[in-house]
Amino acid sequence: MELLCLEMDTILRARPDPNILCDDRVLQSLLTIEERFIPQCSYFKCVQKDIQPFMRRMVATWMLEVCEEQKCEEEVFPLAMNYLDRFLAVVPTRKCDLQLLGAVCMFLASKLKETRPLTADKLCIYTDNSIRPQELLEWELVVLGKLKWNLAAVTPNDFIEHIVRKLPLPKDKLALIRKHVQTFIALCATDFNFTMYPPSMIATGSVGAAICGLQLDSGDQSQWGDSLTDLLAKITNTEVDCLKECQEQIERVLVSSLREGRQQQQQQHQQQVQHGPSSKTMDELDQSSTPTDVRDINL
Repeated sequence: MELLCLEMDTILRARPDPNILCDDRVLQSLLTIEERFIPQCSYFKCVQKDIQPFMRRMVATWMLEVCEEQKCEEEVFPLAMNYLDRFLAVVPTRKCDLQLLGAVCMFLASKLKETRPLTADKLCIYTDNSIRPQELLEWELVVLGKLKWNLAAVTPNDFIEHIVRKLPLPKDKLALIRKHVQTFIALCATDFNFTMYPPSMIATGSVGAAICGLQLDSGDQSQWGDSLTDLLAKITNTEVDCLKECQEQIERVLVSSLREGRQQQQQQHQQQVQHGPSSKTMDELDQSSTPTDVRDINL
């Protein structure tokens, strides 16, 4: 008798619900409640004394790498950063607890968005076991209390499909556009300057930057009618000038991230030339502090 092992490590994903995506009332509801989940202050000025913006960027980069390596849903990282920012806006936190806070936020976000959430043990391993699972679980209750259990936060990812479906885009380019938009949103989540921006503006600016980067708006101009920026502004009830500024800022962040990635590659190459090949492979060395898809984007 021949035995066949047909076990597959597949992760179930929910399919988009057209009844939700095609109903304009859902988009209007998201626009109405999104400001509830924005941090109420620039916490580095009035709340945090021990934590600096560069520390937030470091822990955000680490969180992004964990989410990418674990192949989490695209919504997990922006949602986790939303939890982190809202917590830091109300609770003075020591810098030695910042990574623990980041791990707790990923723990909570994955429970909400993943079919197979990240485990406490796995997250502790990603901290080089600098925290214990019991410590993470205790902080989970603290974070939940400070967030008042309001975990279903509105993030830029919630607006992507609502915006894309209202634009005259080629169907064969939709997957690529979504990929670029999600990369831009992840970049924004790592940058503190976008913390106080409404999620709808970040999503709209990311869609605009993705379309412009792919030069999809430079073809048949008649299909757009109004300019791309005006059309995007109408979809999310955003002021055109604010949207333009947001999109330009997103593009600047992308350019900066690409530059940092190239500098890291050059430094790693120089180190390899000077010290000879190490035990690490080139694939392990070739890692930037930005989303892995960022180098696939042309602007």
